[in-house]
Amino acid sequence: MNTTNTMNHTLGVAGAGTRGGILSDITNVRAGRASQTDDKIKAKSTKPLNFAFQPTAATTAATTTARSLENSDHTRCLAMKTEENDTLSLQSVPEYVTDITNRLFSEETRFLPEPQYMDMQTDITTRMRMILIDWMIEVHSKYEMRLETLHLTVNLIDRYLSKVQIKRTRLQLVGVVAMFIASKFEEINPPELHQWVYICDRAYTNEDILITECKMLTSLSFQISVPTAAHFFEFLEKANDCDGIHRSLAQYLLELGLLDSRMLQYSPSHVVAAALLLSNELLQHSPVWPESMAQQSRHSEESLSNCARELWELLEADRAGAGGELQAVHKKFSAKDQYAVATLRFETPHAI
Repeated sequence: MNTTNTMNHTLGVAGAGTRGGILSDITNVRAGRASQTDDKIKAKSTKPLNFAFQPTAATTAATTTARSLENSDHTRCLAMKTEENDTLSLQSVPEYVTDITNRLFSEETRFLPEPQYMDMQTDITTRMRMILIDWMIEVHSKYEMRLETLHLTVNLIDRYLSKVQIKRTRLQLVGVVAMFIASKFEEINPPELHQWVYICDRAYTNEDILITECKMLTSLSFQISVPTAAHFFEFLEKANDCDGIHRSLAQYLLELGLLDSRMLQYSPSHVVAAALLLSNELLQHSPVWPESMAQQSRHSEESLSNCARELWELLEADRAGAGGELQAVHKKFSAKDQYAVATLRFETPHAI
């Protein structure tokens, strides 16, 4: 049974569609949006950026003047490029990195869901949550959204479900609304309202989505800008000196962790550090957890062992079943652009 049919059967969502139907059609929607964007980009780039002065005078004096102007213009170009580089440097705000990092660590535990919130839910289960998150990962991949959008979506879903009891027939709506909010917050060109209605095969209306959006924002006191694993992953994978394969492997572990409610007991930085620790072990790096990483992540190797072990169990289960019923993460990380890390074989880690 495929992911969407499983969701349709388990969640009781009418009109959830089939993988060959609504989910594959998301690509067509995305292609249309991408094509429009490409056209706009091409329209903006029709005028060449040519700053070189072309002398037209034939006389020696005019040529000399022209060359002087050309040199002056060349100098101006270099100044412009320098200014552009300075602007990029300013945008990276290196002088504030320490303050921003400290703020992320100090704030991350303030906006976590209740780890055992399923105990207060009477009509949904952890299995249903897993199916929902798997489907959201597939939607996220189809629309090629940012990593921050996915992790914020899951954070919003879990925080909302920690506060509000819902029926299983509305669980998919909660997921769609969470990604609707997250995409508006993180994306430059987020999917529009009618596209979210289309994604869920019109099981919900525009009004359903907008009303639930208001309820979710109110329940969460409009606290949307919160630290997630995506924020910690960005600087910790660089501190760990990850190449492309290493980065994809760590991200693969993180997204497997999104499916499992056991990860809710850990802070975002803890899960990211555990994923990097496990990826270091699987790729046979030595030392597995350098002192520099313990300092940067603020987590020791010993404190990460339980989380890393659980991530290893998720990895083994995913590889053994090739994704099983939940295909989104396995399919995503079996692709060439992710170095097909889901198809790699690893020895059992000694430190786990």
